[in-house]
Formats: sequence, C-alpha cells, structure tokens
Amino acid sequence: MKILITGGAGFLGSHLIEDLLSQDYEVTCLDNFSTGKLRNIESFKKKINLVEGDIRDSKIVMNALEGVDFTFHLAAQISVSRSMRDPIFDASVNIIGFLNLLESMLKCGIKKLVYVSTGGAIYGEPKEIPVQETAFENPISAYGLSKLVGERYLKLFHETYGISYSIIRPANIYGPRQDPMGEAGVISIFLGNFLNKKPVVIFGDGYDTRDYIYVKDITNMCIKAMHANQNATFNAGTGIQTNLIELVNTIEKVTEMKTIRNFESPRPGDVKHISLDSSKAKNKLNWEPKVTLEKGIKITWDWFRDFMN
Repeated sequence: MKILITGGAGFLGSHLIEDLLSQDYEVTCLDNFSTGKLRNIESFKKKINLVEGDIRDSKIVMNALEGVDFTFHLAAQISVSRSMRDPIFDASVNIIGFLNLLESMLKCGIKKLVYVSTGGAIYGEPKEIPVQETAFENPISAYGLSKLVGERYLKLFHETYGISYSIIRPANIYGPRQDPMGEAGVISIFLGNFLNKKPVVIFGDGYDTRDYIYVKDITNMCIKAMHANQNATFNAGTGIQTNLIELVNTIEKVTEMKTIRNFESPRPGDVKHISLDSSKAKNKLNWEPKVTLEKGIKITWDWFRDFMN
C-alpha cells in the first residue's frame, strides 16, 4: 500500500514515516518546510517520494496523491498563540488547506484518511477531567476552532461522498525532533532552555495542567487507526494531569540540572486544565500509551544533547 503523509517532514510526521517504512509501506511525504525540517527525514529521504509544496496548492496536492491508497493528514498550523494573533492564516492552512486535500482525494478516487486533530484545544475548558470524546467541543482558541471545523468537514465528506476516516485527538505530544524554537511543544522548549542554560518561561501561575503523550505512542495509534478504518473519533492521551511546576521539577530530575523560572501573564487561548480519557481507543483499537512522562523526557533529553548541540 502506498501512503501519503501531509506534513511528513514535521516532528510527528517524520516519526510516522519512520514507523511506516519499518513495516514496508511505500510513503510519499508532502511538506512545504515552513516548520518541517529536512534533517527530520534525512536518514530515510532516499526511501520516500518527497513532494515539496503547500497543501493549499491544488496542483501540488494532486501530484502528491498520484498512486496513493491512503492518506494521513498532519500538515497544520499548530500554534495556539499564533492562531490568536493571525486567525486568517490559521484558517487558511487548517481549513482551506484541508478542504483542498479532501477535494483532491475525491478527484483521485482516494477515500481513506486519518486526520490528526487536537485533544488539547478542541474541548476548551471541560467540565469533567479526564475528558471523553462525547464531551461538548468548545474551543477557546482559533487553532482549536479550525481543527474542529476540519473534523466537521471530514464527517460531511464521509456522509456525502463515502470517505472512510479516523479522527485522532492527541494530547500534548513531545519527543525527539520537536523544535525547541517553535511556539508549540512546551517540553521541547523547556529542554532547549535547559540545554542552553536559559531560564524557562511559565505563562500564568504554573498550575495550569496538560496531558503529555510521547510521540511514538501517537504514531502507534495512527497506524492502528489506519487498519481499523472505523469512521470514529479517538482521544489519544494518558489521562494524567501534570502542571507546569511539576513538569519543570521532572525535567530538573531527569537532566540533573536546576533552572530559573520566569513567570509571565497567561496567553489568550490557553486552556487552564485538560487531560484525555482514551478508554475508547483502548477498547476499539487495542491501544494505550506505553511511555511514562519521566521516561519520555529522558529519551527526548538524550536526543537533544546528541543532535541539538
């Protein structure tokens, strides 16, 4: 089977390509390298079909879809803070770009897709934690809203045109290759600060909580969802809340280093508390996370020291 991964040179996409290649799939990677990095795919670039371009460009997307049987859609504007500063750009990538992919898939006769959405931003401030897929979606950021609109369009295309899908709503993903200079991915940002002996910046009082999930646990779910083909939505998290102060404490333990903590005002669009109930994925996909936060941070820290110096 030949598979297209949009955003394949990104942090999550490169890990997914790596795992699919290990299972002998043919892979096409579509990326415009706005946030994706060539170094992420350098070790296996000769084994894939690389198409450079934007998902908003119909000709580029049609070229990438040639001969493809299945699509993973990972290309996205993923920064909550940027989405609030520039919601038009956020919507152009996350809504218009995704619609362009769906339309192009129909033209090519491709009707199977895994869509990586968001579990950290789509529910807003949930009434019950850990939150289940049946909870009311009430995003408080442009990013969360654009990903929710993408989900709704996908369901519309399923009902109207028969596209088969799985929607994955991941918690806060972290791991090797995540960009420490980006605006998303607090663990990688903090590790970059530790590596460069800079203070960490905590927005708010430090007691906001997140659910952190290791990248290989997410790629494992993506592949299981591809095989399951269930036309369903799945949370992908640990169900564990970790606040920012606890996170910094864990990083200090793993790195055996101390840091200065600078506190700044909360950012618009940031959720106060979230964790995800993934029991549906356990029951339907036989999936559950395997990497603990401390172990995942250790693996990521070792990678940072080897590759980011």
